[in-house]
Amino acid sequence: MGRGGARAGLTAAAAAIAVAVPGALPAAAACRDDVVEIRGPSGTVRFTVEIADSPEEQALGLMFRDSLPASAGMLFVYDQPRRAAFWMKNTLIPLDMVFADVAGRVTRVHANARPRDETPIDGGAGVLLVLEINGGLAARLGIGPGSEMRHPALDPAAAAWPCD
Repeated sequence: MGRGGARAGLTAAAAAIAVAVPGALPAAAACRDDVVEIRGPSGTVRFTVEIADSPEEQALGLMFRDSLPASAGMLFVYDQPRRAAFWMKNTLIPLDMVFADVAGRVTRVHANARPRDETPIDGGAGVLLVLEINGGLAARLGIGPGSEMRHPALDPAAAAWPCD
């Protein structure tokens, strides 16, 4: 739920490879604002993301969109850790919400949030990043608590998987 920031794409072929064979990715690129990498027991995956780091972008999020490419998402970046809560008002597609702490460790995944549902979705306390991706994708890719995100928004001194 937030719109803005950069858009870029993992090619369809690379996305298919990443989904079909976790961990089989093109050579790692330097950390970029428009890319989030996640590693866990099932391998490493990469998403191109739009960044939502202002209150206006975060309020809008992925509302009113009727689709989202499989290799894309929206990354909510907070200026400090907080209790993060979301809802799906005016959001037309099911989403997975991946909540991460200051180290980039996934603390919680809310799977398949229902379109247009106004029930609050609590990500818990200590959330610095939230990645929204297509509903059901986190489970398919093995993204869960303990997985690690890599993105330039994370302080390298605190990150479990810092940018190079």
